[in-house]
Amino acid sequence: MSEDAAATSGRTYTPDAEHAFPDERVNRVLEFVENDPEIEAYLDAQNVNPVTRMRYNDHGAKHVSIVRHRALCLYDLLKEGDVRFNGANDQNLEEADEAVIIALAATLHDIGHVVHREDHPYYSIPLAADVLDRILPEFYDLGDRIRVKGEVLHAILCHHTPEQPLTLEAGVLRVSDALDMERGRSRNPYDRGGRGINTVSSQAIRNVTLESGEGVPVLVEIEMTNAAGVYQVDSLLKAKLDGSGLEEFVRIVALNTTENDRIVEQIEL
Repeated sequence: MSEDAAATSGRTYTPDAEHAFPDERVNRVLEFVENDPEIEAYLDAQNVNPVTRMRYNDHGAKHVSIVRHRALCLYDLLKEGDVRFNGANDQNLEEADEAVIIALAATLHDIGHVVHREDHPYYSIPLAADVLDRILPEFYDLGDRIRVKGEVLHAILCHHTPEQPLTLEAGVLRVSDALDMERGRSRNPYDRGGRGINTVSSQAIRNVTLESGEGVPVLVEIEMTNAAGVYQVDSLLKAKLDGSGLEEFVRIVALNTTENDRIVEQIEL
């Protein structure tokens, strides 16, 4: 993968003897989608309705890059913790396809915003299906194309709807979508005068880190600068974690680092 492509994805995949899965397939897919003009156009256009017209948080290229990065990091940590994924396996796909499903779903999960913010996952399905029909023949034969496509669309559908994720790949996307919560995401609507709870609470999140946890595969640490960040953690992230299938594998700790604001000092999920 080129340095530019690695910077866009936020992560460079390299073979590692400690990993039980190969990386080369997801590398090739990422390099393809990161240089695809149609996807690039969608990532630009899909931000107009939520940000420009509704003064909502970012849902464009930066959001997608962060979600995809964190989804693949979350996947890595879960695999290192010996968590067994079922999406690709149930379809008799290869283990290497797990990361491909997650990467493609993260890339295309929000393109339905070009239609409307409300119910956008349902609009994302037909749009993403068209893109996948063009991309997947570059990497798969007919049968595997259909299986990968189905798993990607399932993850997209479940990332922000009442439908329960039936695979851990879909659960990873669902949780990772909520992990993009730092203040940079709400910069544009905040500068435009937006003061809704999503914008204000995002402004209170300074940093999010993912690492191996004690007793669980994944520890997510969230640094807040004031109690408004509780909304991002308790109302948004908790809602995404519940029913994701990842509840027993992920520990979330949010800390308020501001000395003169002790309304909420720590939250743990």
